Amino acid sequence: MQYWVSVIDYPINVGGRPFNSWPSFMIVCFELTVLFSAISAVIGMFALNGLPMPYHPVFNVQRFIDASKDGFFLVIEATDPKFDAEATGSFLKTLSPAGVWEVPY
Repeated sequence: MQYWVSVIDYPINVGGRPFNSWPSFMIVCFELTVLFSAISAVIGMFALNGLPMPYHPVFNVQRFIDASKDGFFLVIEATDPKFDAEATGSFLKTLSPAGVWEVPY
């Protein structure tokens, strides 16, 4: 597109350079490289993090609505094969939380 505009459509001779002088195109190419790499990094981050996640089963817990007002909400998912529901629940209850809920999937 730069070549077409500078050489064919609207040629302007600046400083006696030829119309298709490649150094004049390098700055825009560098800036576009930085722009597209930043955009693809953000899109890749969203894709690898599984975002946006419009639904998660923890949204069904009644106290989840108050999580941003009262403090924070800790979610421990049971995807690890060494996960023990009773041991984790009893450990969390020793920390005197506002509540411990098991969320069915």
